[in-house]
Amino acid sequence: MEPLKHECGVAMIRLLKPLEYYEQKYGTWMYGLNKLYLLMEKQHNRGQEGAGLACVKLEATPGEEYMFRERALGTGAITEIFGTVQSNFKDLSSEKLHDADFAKRNLPFAGELYMGHLRYSTTGKSGISYVHPFLRRNNWRAKNLALCGNFNMTNVDEIFDRITETGQHPRRYSDTSIMLEQVGHRLDREVERLFRDCEVKGLKGMDITHAIEDQIDLVNVLKTSSDIWDGGYVICGITGSGESFSFRDPWGIRPAFYYHDDEIVVLASERPVIQTAMNVAGEDVKELNPGEAILVDKRGNIRLAQINEPKSIKPCSFERIYFSRGSDKDIYNERKALGSNLVQPILKAIDNDLRNTVFSFIPNTAEVAFYGMLEAFNKYLNRLKMKKITSADHPLKDEELEKILSMRIRSEKVAIKDIKLRTFIAEGNTRNDLAAHVYDITYGSIVPHVDNLVVIDDSIVRGTTLKQSIIGILDRLHPKKIVIVSSSPQVRYPDYYGIDMARMNEFIAFRATVELLKERNMCNIIKEAYRKSKEQQNLPKEQIVNYVKELYAPFTDEEIAAKMVELLTPEGTKAKVEIVYQPLEGLHDACPNHNGDWYFTGDYPTPGGNKLVNEAFITYMEKVYCD
Repeated sequence: MEPLKHECGVAMIRLLKPLEYYEQKYGTWMYGLNKLYLLMEKQHNRGQEGAGLACVKLEATPGEEYMFRERALGTGAITEIFGTVQSNFKDLSSEKLHDADFAKRNLPFAGELYMGHLRYSTTGKSGISYVHPFLRRNNWRAKNLALCGNFNMTNVDEIFDRITETGQHPRRYSDTSIMLEQVGHRLDREVERLFRDCEVKGLKGMDITHAIEDQIDLVNVLKTSSDIWDGGYVICGITGSGESFSFRDPWGIRPAFYYHDDEIVVLASERPVIQTAMNVAGEDVKELNPGEAILVDKRGNIRLAQINEPKSIKPCSFERIYFSRGSDKDIYNERKALGSNLVQPILKAIDNDLRNTVFSFIPNTAEVAFYGMLEAFNKYLNRLKMKKITSADHPLKDEELEKILSMRIRSEKVAIKDIKLRTFIAEGNTRNDLAAHVYDITYGSIVPHVDNLVVIDDSIVRGTTLKQSIIGILDRLHPKKIVIVSSSPQVRYPDYYGIDMARMNEFIAFRATVELLKERNMCNIIKEAYRKSKEQQNLPKEQIVNYVKELYAPFTDEEIAAKMVELLTPEGTKAKVEIVYQPLEGLHDACPNHNGDWYFTGDYPTPGGNKLVNEAFITYMEKVYCD
């Protein structure tokens, strides 16, 4: 499939012991920094447009810097930011490099709190100024805030209006900047409340500072900041006074996992990266519940708090199908189940001709579903063999028995992702020719004009790679039939919670449906859906209905898939082509605890999702659609 961008990956480290402890036990005071690097590198799949890290030193004296940040752009950003950090230590003698007390007093990034971020842009905004973490500076240590997250907000306009009503003036109209100002504003109010209490008690000077930092309550800050937020998010933050927090949206759309012992608190977007970095069992890594936060105060006290009450719980199923690492035990089994659930529709597509069918997969994310598919077909074939043997009306001869037992599922690595072609250097037909060679094939892997070729992919969103490369290159093997299998259902609707699926016309399922409506003289359905969408455009988001569903209602999945084949099959293709999709029931069976399926069903978990799909459809009608 054509890669989808995903926003984003987070990692946090809170050391619970002095730096000297880690120097003595692990041979380096950089223990936390090294663990952050591992957590970020192991989540490289979640963001390759930029990366950043922030660090806070505890107990710095006035005049000493205590909050540090480093950011970089590009696929090598992780290496670059950690290289920059390490460059501060390269000229030190071995004695000083292992002197934790010296590091604490003199070296940047020698702290106890670390926060890292990996970025993919889903809004089209790029550049170093959009790379997390974002910083909000202040002379009061407790008012300094660094924020990062894995999120996309659907109601930025509402959030912007609320904070401007309080007199704030955000410098950018982006969800990250606005959220930073909103949380920062509530943090300011919390500090000022405590300051007034300290004055009443007669405290002076640094006694006020210490009293504020000892009493600050971030739970109230987060509750009053996030009550209006609509979207999928995991937000992480650290303050200059040593508070750290991470909390999850109340719908449970975006994931967050944590681990802690008496030495360290760790948080990341994925469970197996914590298991690998910390060498702990899966059951030791916990998942934040929807609307829940994990907070660590200045003294290292850990607590969980319910920031927002859970709402309609809809964890993102695309995390399981595609984005998260397949090394997670549960995700691995779920992806295998997605493949195994496809046996019956594939048998129908190949007319039950297993003897003359070769199975393969599109590298690389569909590989696990491929294994599940093969296991299920082997079980099916074993049942078929048993039936032939037990139902025979005479004792089977050796050659008859051998013929039955020799039946097998044929699998080959047919498609190879050969190179990452730099198609941007070419224009016109040359560019298209380069794109057609992103994948290569294993020649001789099937019997020409005899074998069917079944190739599984994890999802088909835009269909661009299928048309430009995959179908054409597979046809060179001269199969009798090419069956493209998607381990996920048809992607019909945009995502607004952190995946770069935003425009209606990008989806091959949507384009195929519009073509069917035009062919069958049913354009009135399109126009009526537009009229209804336009009429509700200015309603509160809670009242908006997703009328795009009405376009799909007249057709079966098979009808839409057949039209996709027409749109995606390159001219001159010799083999018959069919696309088989995972049924929605198969998805829910394989991923029972992750029922967020809005990209397939249009059932958005938040009102903001309905609002944005309404706007996307109106934009499509007014800028793209024509009779």
